[in-house]
Amino acid sequence: MKVFPASFDGQSIRRVFDEATETWWFSVIDVVQVLTQQPDDLTARKYWNQLKRRLDKEGSQLVTSCHQLKMPAADGKQRLTDVATAETLLRLVQSIPSPKAEPIKLWLAKVGYERMQEMADPALSLNRARQTWQQHGRSDKWIAQRMTGQETRNKLTDYWREHDIKAGHEFAILTNIIHTEWSGVSVKDHKAVKGLSSHNLRDHMTEAELIFTALAELSTRQIAETMNASGLPENTTSAKAGGGIAKQARKQLESQTGKSVVSGQNYLAPEAGMAPRVTKK
Repeated sequence: MKVFPASFDGQSIRRVFDEATETWWFSVIDVVQVLTQQPDDLTARKYWNQLKRRLDKEGSQLVTSCHQLKMPAADGKQRLTDVATAETLLRLVQSIPSPKAEPIKLWLAKVGYERMQEMADPALSLNRARQTWQQHGRSDKWIAQRMTGQETRNKLTDYWREHDIKAGHEFAILTNIIHTEWSGVSVKDHKAVKGLSSHNLRDHMTEAELIFTALAELSTRQIAETMNASGLPENTTSAKAGGGIAKQARKQLESQTGKSVVSGQNYLAPEAGMAPRVTKK
């Protein structure tokens, strides 16, 4: 997952978009700091901790709806912080008396609207992504493959959405099945190989990894369409079959080159005095 900082009244609010579950996650501390107008994140964190205790005593489910993800802190390091969806935050705002409550509700609704615009016109998100990848030094060839893969992914999730697959948890289940079938490792384990935490795995794939991921997802969709697969059990069958096709192609390539397609290479910024991390499997 990639962090996309946003701004509300000149104050940064960290957020990440999880492609696997198609969900925006926002930093709770950042939103609390805006609402309470605290001078820094330390005092905002204290306020949030006190609010969590009060909500727990009241039996509220808001706190359990929050999760933790790593986000860049003020010192530049990746640190775990509480995050929540826009829906959870809209409910949380009601627990904090603040003149900023209504404006931030409108802001959160706007974020959701922008996402709907991108779903209706994927070119908007692709253009934004292209600019980001260029700024991070990706080659035109890599960007073209990444965008082709994303288009393939979007067509697959569109099919799932129209055939009784729930966005979020079930999307993640099927994505992991496809990935495990073609690569031999789960999404979580593949990220571990690359030394990633809350990052978007696809943004750190090699050209070969992107190609095999796209092949697996293209095959999955076409098999599902042929089967007219609907619901999780039937789409699980097509996911395994589609991933299996890419697995056969991967093994053939590896037998010819003697090199593993699954790579430890990533695009993380190197630490001072260190080269970019590349691990051979």
